[in-house]
Amino acid sequence: MEEQEFINQLIQGNQTAYNQLLDDYQQKVFGTCISFVPNKEDAEDVTQEVFLEVFKSISNFKGDSKLATWIFRIATNKSLEFIRKKNTKKRFAFMQRIMGNEISIDQTNYFTEFDHPGILMENKEKSATIFKAINTLPDSQRVIFTLAKIDGKSYQEIVEITGKSLSSVESVLFRAKKGLQVKLENFYKNEQS
Repeated sequence: MEEQEFINQLIQGNQTAYNQLLDDYQQKVFGTCISFVPNKEDAEDVTQEVFLEVFKSISNFKGDSKLATWIFRIATNKSLEFIRKKNTKKRFAFMQRIMGNEISIDQTNYFTEFDHPGILMENKEKSATIFKAINTLPDSQRVIFTLAKIDGKSYQEIVEITGKSLSSVESVLFRAKKGLQVKLENFYKNEQS
């Protein structure tokens, strides 16, 4: 089936088309979400939000990119939105504690709740450290690094998802790698002390 015909069926609310969309993209979208949100249950929740948004917004899809690119852009944005909300709640709880109105929410950064299903137990501590370091990168670097190095997207896919030029993607990825290298070197130096 041609992509435009498939999109038209989705717009018309065809249940078979919706089922096909889920079959084709659910695991791929989950893979992208868990790259950003390294907790299986949270990544599943974000994946559901992505498909709710896709179903709700399919009639607004302009066809400027491939359907897959549009879906992965939504997945990336929903994942970042989830992280921002999670960190905002924790900052709010921390401020409440300082002001004397204690709320029992863990005040640590979201990425201390590391529970990525693809990581062996002995590697969880090392991987959690890496994800914490990735989380400290500026948003543009974090998005491009995560899409490239964790989600395994090609440079061309990243260009399409982010709307940045190829040279910009390469430059941002280079800065992200350098930034992570410095952060991780400092972390391990502190661990050795």
